Amino acid sequence: MAFTNTTARYASFGTIESIPSEIIDTFWRIIDNNLKGVFALEPVLNFELLNHQGLLTVRFSQDDDPNTAIIFDFNYKFDSAWPRLFHAVDNMGRETIMTPMEV
Repeated sequence: MAFTNTTARYASFGTIESIPSEIIDTFWRIIDNNLKGVFALEPVLNFELLNHQGLLTVRFSQDDDPNTAIIFDFNYKFDSAWPRLFHAVDNMGRETIMTPMEV
């Protein structure tokens, strides 16, 4: 099961360039506090950024589990210039947040 043996965490250049570090940290908090130990996590997780009344909502999903999706609401102001989709990728404990073009 992925995301259980973390050795290092990174964010790709495309991620760092396109969203604030607070949003990147939010992905890690979701994984650590809401997903680990609750779901069998695949090596690639999907995080979709959504606008909910001007604030950020993050939708978690996995390609191999289309029946499971979780929505997380935050008090961060949503920016329509942000890319809509990011992935968290686990490569043998090296975990990276990246854009779809970087996967």
